[in-house]
Amino acid sequence: MSRKRRLLQADGADDDPLSVLTNLFDVAMVFAVALMVALVTRFNMTEIFSQEDFTMVKNPGTEQMEIITKKGEKIEKYKASDERTQDKSSRGRRVGIAYELESGEIIYVPE
Repeated sequence: MSRKRRLLQADGADDDPLSVLTNLFDVAMVFAVALMVALVTRFNMTEIFSQEDFTMVKNPGTEQMEIITKKGEKIEKYKASDERTQDKSSRGRRVGIAYELESGEIIYVPE
């Protein structure tokens, strides 16, 4: 009988107080992965993980508009700003104006 008590006490004496942190780390990692998967599916960004090339426009028609392109393994992000259009070393120039009609037709008017 005393032998059983010693075995039970010996098992309880080996508890490491830091073993709880290991379990918390595992739980945090599972939570982080689940959160990333939920965000990717919520914002329909599954194209980033595909092998196909694509172009995505975020916030179209606003000042915070961004164009994200993926070619092969390379992902590029372009954000339009007023500083680039006013820069004298700009590589382009304005050549006209495009208007979109209510019917969806686009008309280009050269300057």
